[in-house]
Amino acid sequence: MACTVTAALPTRMTAGKILIIEDDDSLRSVMGIELTRQGHRTATAANAEHALELLHESPYDLIISDLNLPGISGLDLLKRVRADYPGTIFVLMTAFGTVQSAVEAMRSGAYDYITKPIHPFELRALVSRALDHQTLVEQVQVLRSCIDQKFGFENIVGSSAVLLHALEVAGRVAGTDATVLIHGETGTGKELIAKALHFRSPRRDRPFVTLNCGAIPRELLESELFGHVKGSFTGAVTHKKGRIEVADGGTVFLDEIGEMPLDLQVRVLRLIEDHEMAKVGAKTPSKIDVRIIAATHRNLETMVADGTFREDLYYRLLVVPIEVPPLRDRGTDIVELLHYFLEKLKAKHNKPQLTLPTELVSYFSAYRWPGNVRQLENALERLVVVSPSDRIMFDDLPDFLKRIVPSDNTLQMDFNGAAGMSLEAVERELIVRALRQFNGNQTRAARFLDLSRRTLGYRIDKYGIKVDHVKSEAVESDSKATAPKRTIA
Repeated sequence: MACTVTAALPTRMTAGKILIIEDDDSLRSVMGIELTRQGHRTATAANAEHALELLHESPYDLIISDLNLPGISGLDLLKRVRADYPGTIFVLMTAFGTVQSAVEAMRSGAYDYITKPIHPFELRALVSRALDHQTLVEQVQVLRSCIDQKFGFENIVGSSAVLLHALEVAGRVAGTDATVLIHGETGTGKELIAKALHFRSPRRDRPFVTLNCGAIPRELLESELFGHVKGSFTGAVTHKKGRIEVADGGTVFLDEIGEMPLDLQVRVLRLIEDHEMAKVGAKTPSKIDVRIIAATHRNLETMVADGTFREDLYYRLLVVPIEVPPLRDRGTDIVELLHYFLEKLKAKHNKPQLTLPTELVSYFSAYRWPGNVRQLENALERLVVVSPSDRIMFDDLPDFLKRIVPSDNTLQMDFNGAAGMSLEAVERELIVRALRQFNGNQTRAARFLDLSRRTLGYRIDKYGIKVDHVKSEAVESDSKATAPKRTIA
């Protein structure tokens, strides 16, 4: 299920539920009245034992407690609250405002420390800051959950064995700092794997920075990657941080690293080996802490043999190789991806009623998808956008799919599918396959289906079947079956 951030994020907490713990009856009462007047819900306790009873009955957003309480001290209470109620903000107050007690309180997890006497304005400001902080913490938790939902391995669609193997390898290495090399054809989802690796690692709270080495001109790539100092070259009018420096503490994803020039490969090798880099024009290098994940669609081993990729960098990158399979090798994943993208695109383009008939799915499954998942998504988005009705028709399909002849001549029906299949869809598919079998000859197709020629013609018109299309597909299928095989160099 997708996470809707705007709906899920907590709003700023203008009023909160506050517990005041103070053994001075007068101060306790005054603080309660003041905060209640500000719209907060308040409860009071004279000691830690009573406060723990109240906490056991109901949670609180904020606790304001005296440091010197009878029995359990405020500092000990803070430690228990942090252990049992980690989402509750705790503020300590005392008349003895020493630096030592303040430091100990903050180290134990107190949000703030305030000294008596407490002015009403100071109290209101403190409570406002604390509740704002609480809201920010909750928003971070929601956003982190959304990131996990969006970039987790479990949200990469597909259940084929080859994909699951790649995800299993990625899952085992995600929590380490090992360098990873992801190999796969264009459009297979290499960046999705890289993001999942980052957001499942200890670096998940630090930046994830991407650089496509093949998309930036050679003369700009070095500065983009490593940054530059002012005056290092014509046009360098200010200091600039490179992508690596921006990612300090996080992950750098070097996409299409096979396109990187040899002289820059040396600098990346040094970054991996020595954890340091130098900006363009800098006299000395500086230490940097980043994890490197690289990806390519090219055969780096062949490039090493050709002298176009450094052998030492190749083996530094090859600590953990992950092979992302092409879509044509992922079997039933195409159907899963179709359903996933269709729901996503229907929501994006506000077409909730749009359906993809089951009989058209075989055309998607039989195609080779040279552009892989990216091509599949783009093709389906075109269909969602241009479809004139609430049902995608054969004529809506792009030409490259219309030319496909599904290889399986049996009618596939998934009785476990959520969408189901209508009887009309089954009938239409039977007619299409009969016409294809008899090269568009309606008389022979009608005899095969035990229908009159007139009834078949009526159903052909009803379902909008283009006999010429079906006939041309049958002819093309026969020609392919009889044509000699060719080897393409």
